[in-house]
Amino acid sequence: MTMNLTQFRFETDSDGIATLTWDMPGKSMNVFTDVTMAELHQVIDHVASDAAIKGCVIVSGKRDSFSGGADIRMLEGLAERSRENEITLGADEANRLFFEESRHLSQLLRKLETCGKPFASAINGVCLGGAFELALACQYRIVSDDAKTRVGLPEIKIGIFPGAGGTQRVARLAPTGDALLMMMKGEPLKPNAAQKFNLVHAIAPKAEIVQRAKDWIKAGGSATQPWDANGFKLPSGPVYSKAGMMVWPAASAILRKETYDNYPAAKALLQSVYEGLQLPMDAALRVESRYFAHILKGQVAKAMIRTLFVSMQALNKGARRPAGEPASSLRRIGIIGAGFMGAGIATVAALAGIDVVLIDRDQAAADKGKASADKVMAGRVSKGRATEAEREAFLARITPTPDFAALHDVDLVVEAVFEDPTVKADTIKKAEAAMPASVVFASNTSTLPISDLAKHFTRRADFIGIHFFSPVDRMQLVEIIMGKETGPKALAIAFDFVRLIGKTPIVVNDARGFFANRCVLNYLLEGHLMLHEGVPPAMIENAARMAGMPVGPLALSDEIALDLIYKILKATKAALGPSAINPVQEAMMTSMVETHGRLGRKSGGGFYAYPQGAPKHLWSGLSEYRTTTLDPDSIDIEELKRRLLVTQALEAARSMEEGIVVDPREADVGAILGFGFAPYTGGPISMIDGIGPNRFVALCEALAHKHGPRFAPNTLLRSMAAKGERFYP
Repeated sequence: MTMNLTQFRFETDSDGIATLTWDMPGKSMNVFTDVTMAELHQVIDHVASDAAIKGCVIVSGKRDSFSGGADIRMLEGLAERSRENEITLGADEANRLFFEESRHLSQLLRKLETCGKPFASAINGVCLGGAFELALACQYRIVSDDAKTRVGLPEIKIGIFPGAGGTQRVARLAPTGDALLMMMKGEPLKPNAAQKFNLVHAIAPKAEIVQRAKDWIKAGGSATQPWDANGFKLPSGPVYSKAGMMVWPAASAILRKETYDNYPAAKALLQSVYEGLQLPMDAALRVESRYFAHILKGQVAKAMIRTLFVSMQALNKGARRPAGEPASSLRRIGIIGAGFMGAGIATVAALAGIDVVLIDRDQAAADKGKASADKVMAGRVSKGRATEAEREAFLARITPTPDFAALHDVDLVVEAVFEDPTVKADTIKKAEAAMPASVVFASNTSTLPISDLAKHFTRRADFIGIHFFSPVDRMQLVEIIMGKETGPKALAIAFDFVRLIGKTPIVVNDARGFFANRCVLNYLLEGHLMLHEGVPPAMIENAARMAGMPVGPLALSDEIALDLIYKILKATKAALGPSAINPVQEAMMTSMVETHGRLGRKSGGGFYAYPQGAPKHLWSGLSEYRTTTLDPDSIDIEELKRRLLVTQALEAARSMEEGIVVDPREADVGAILGFGFAPYTGGPISMIDGIGPNRFVALCEALAHKHGPRFAPNTLLRSMAAKGERFYP
């Protein structure tokens, strides 16, 4: 049988064992495409029909990865074609075609595991999603002990779930609770964890995995999967058994508690496993495919795939980097300010292999910043994420000093001093006098306009904002702030720096609060006003989590710090006048900060109390800030949820209208990564599009009528509603 392969290389050794090397041309990582699947069909047929071939080992031709799974754009295309087919072919035929197309990979992998010849997968590097489902369909799986090797099924993170047999095979290999937890979290597993869950058979050095896989076939490796053999028993016993009843009621309750039914893929995953484990494998796979097709066509999957995969990938690859600017080489940077933020920036830079000059007012303060960085690295060592040797190399990259002259040979300067215009102005002048004349200066400010700070720098085209979020080592988003005179060179270098340290950049034009903080401050304001209205504080916090936010507005206020919120209010009032802030919120912050000295978590008290050695709880003194006490049963919880999301989405739309954010992808990615805006919506702009601008405007008008002009829809939204337009094509 002749094969025509472009995505794979196929060869057979003298023992009759074939090696299939997956090596897509022109790609840094292998992915499943229609072409890949068609060629894999050929390979399976060839292996199955050639009596001289004893079995086949699947490996990757890429140096550090096996495969990232299915090409998500292929799945996007399936859903889009189905919507078009509904118009031309009718709903029933469109749904039938979509179901059959969406299960092609599932059927292909079932064909592989039942073809009568043993397949083994030898995995080095990342093997995720559909690629790990391919490995699970192989009768033997061996992974390298390389630090980069990870296996897993992360589909839930983009609003779908494993749809090529993953839910059924994992749940037949691992104990049910472990299987559900692994797929629901979507976190990749290290080799030892994968072996513990019975998902891989062996771990070996990279140089040995292919030969070890061949040895398994040579020794008579079985072509039958455990679930296709007589007498197979589920790891946790039948669904309807004492053991099963310890798992399933709890799993259902945990699902509701964690998702509030906002994520249909999570529920479908649970249903697929629950129903599938009661059926033979072929029927179980069909059940999984039914749920998968339903989820893939849904609005949540569409929005999450677009924002958390397609848009984020495009932004990370440079969609907003100025064309024509040469790539920068950032080997050594200066960071001024060794406090919490400066030390965090130094940490991520040193982790990326960049040498750091860390400057503060004196040697003790600079040393303290390096010690903070060391604390983060020590935590990584204790968790097995780094070695002591790597820690020593990391610390050697950070040079703490009070001497600005150390900036003489840096490639970039990042300022992270106290959020005070006078302090920053002095820092900028000192830095410019010491740094090379061609180097870009970046300010990490969260509140001060970049254009105003740039007035203290001679080369204003080389002055830019790089706004990190706290804590820097864990938060993925960075806002790159363009001042009025910032040039393309500064943007390109800032962009390259952000990508070098592994963060996701969005480009934002200068404005008070930039983008993320504007939306967040609206969220906090709404929570504060609800408290003032008499809504029980616990209900405010729970409504926020039910709406999809990671933390309630009162708890988030404490994390940000009430004195900082108070300071922002005072600065806004001084710059724009009393009408720019809400007097209720101003009075509340004044009382909390000045009267009660409650500054938030950092002071041990804010909206919450933080007793030592005990869980935090809402402060009993919050009753002082209520005009009345509402009966909880009389409060519309759905309206609370709408208010908390709409106020943020409306501010995102205003930011688009004002040109602060010019790309809806950046608004959506920035909102989810920066402040956790309900991921199931795809972000605030996707939420508006999903509701429809006309319905969203009507919703805003209804809220404005009841709660005030802060909910009034802006001109852009009214225009879009009238014209039937959307933010995304």
